[in-house]
Amino acid sequence: MRIVLTLSALLVLFVATTACGQQAVPERLLTRHAPLDDKLSRLLSVDAYTISAEEAVDLRDALFLDAREKEEYQVSHLPGALHLGYDRVKYDLLESYGKDTPIVVYCTVGYRSEKIAEKLRKRGYSSVHNLYGSLYAWKLAGLPLVDDQGSMTDRIHTYNEKWGRLIPDDLGEKVH
Repeated sequence: MRIVLTLSALLVLFVATTACGQQAVPERLLTRHAPLDDKLSRLLSVDAYTISAEEAVDLRDALFLDAREKEEYQVSHLPGALHLGYDRVKYDLLESYGKDTPIVVYCTVGYRSEKIAEKLRKRGYSSVHNLYGSLYAWKLAGLPLVDDQGSMTDRIHTYNEKWGRLIPDDLGEKVH
């Protein structure tokens, strides 16, 4: 009887999360900030190319690409990241890199970078990762951001006020 109840409970949980559009997210990708984790589970895909902030830091010789607009990048970005863009992607930026170069693409939360990562894989780049939770996950992991001059900053471009509500107020100065 216990097994039947357990299986029934699991089935109900599966149906409920599927109906809400949520997916099971591996523990290694969670940001530990419930509002953000909930939104990401409904917004992003998780596949073999999805990477956490901690995994991205450990990815040897990776090229970090920012898939946001220039004004977002100027507020803050990951140290060493190049601005690739989203609306007008600067693919020529990659001409000097081999197709097997490890690449980590990020944006504010991971939606735009997921789309750009898919496009880069279609262009033949074989090791392109989407940073799950992107800039928000990076900052929540306690990792540094830099401004357009390369100086450390606590400013975070939140895309807009609505998206800014997904991160704690004390994480940094929210700009939108």
